[in-house]
Amino acid sequence: MAALGWLTPRRRSATARSVLAGEAAAEAARKSSQDVASQKVSDREPQFPVLGDDRAAAFFDLDNTVMQGAALFHFGRGLYKRKFFETRDLAKFAWQQAWFRLAGVEDPEHMQNARDSALSIVKGHRVAELMSIGEEIYDEYMAERIWPGTRALAQAHLDAGQKVWLVTAAPVEIATVIARRLGLTGALGTVAESVDGVYTGRLVGEPLHGPAKAEAVRALATAEGLDLSRCAAYSDSHNDIPMLSLVGHPYAINPDAKLRKHARACDWRLRDYRTARKAAKVGLPAAAGVGAVAGGTAAAITLYRRRR
Repeated sequence: MAALGWLTPRRRSATARSVLAGEAAAEAARKSSQDVASQKVSDREPQFPVLGDDRAAAFFDLDNTVMQGAALFHFGRGLYKRKFFETRDLAKFAWQQAWFRLAGVEDPEHMQNARDSALSIVKGHRVAELMSIGEEIYDEYMAERIWPGTRALAQAHLDAGQKVWLVTAAPVEIATVIARRLGLTGALGTVAESVDGVYTGRLVGEPLHGPAKAEAVRALATAEGLDLSRCAAYSDSHNDIPMLSLVGHPYAINPDAKLRKHARACDWRLRDYRTARKAAKVGLPAAAGVGAVAGGTAAAITLYRRRR
């Protein structure tokens, strides 16, 4: 039994030095845990969006920010299906769309051509007719192309009790349909002239692009009583730097090279939902995004070959 004596706890009286050592260790452990907790708090970003801040709002660009590709090109595809124009026009739309999605930047000439084509296509049609068709086209071509990550950002603002607007160069009718289907507050977009509810084929002013977006946001903020320093804006394009610079919380989403460089220089927040590695971090179906790009390119090439 003596051999098993090591199993029996030994009672030893604590010396002054051992008591001191124990107390010191306990104090160090307590202080360490407090330091860790304090560090975690300091590492966290302040809560944003701020719950209940009714003087704050969020403004989201649409193309390549909320949705993969350009809304105007998807709309054109839907109109072609409904015999609004010929195959040669669809080939142009498809090629511009494939280029836009692969390059990830807006080409002014492509966008201008797309707008001119769209205006000529809708001329003589009723606004109500295009709105109704827009609902169908959203379901057919746009719903599956909404970036889940950006959608979650918009929902965070809505959950905080803030208003959320789309701000886009796309026709306001398309933008309004998309905003409504996503549960957003509304949309600012390019306005096509209509008389007695019929499109004339002309614009009211100019496309809502670049500096025009910033002016629209500024005017809406004034009308809504918003404090722009407490607002947020989200975009993928360097063309929207004027809008992003207006607000206190600018975000570069899927940024083009120029915007990424500017955002880093200004210490703006960046989010990129396009690549497999980055998409994995936010739980996005990256393979689906790659497949969509490949599909758009294949469609463009097929149409190009048919034309030859």
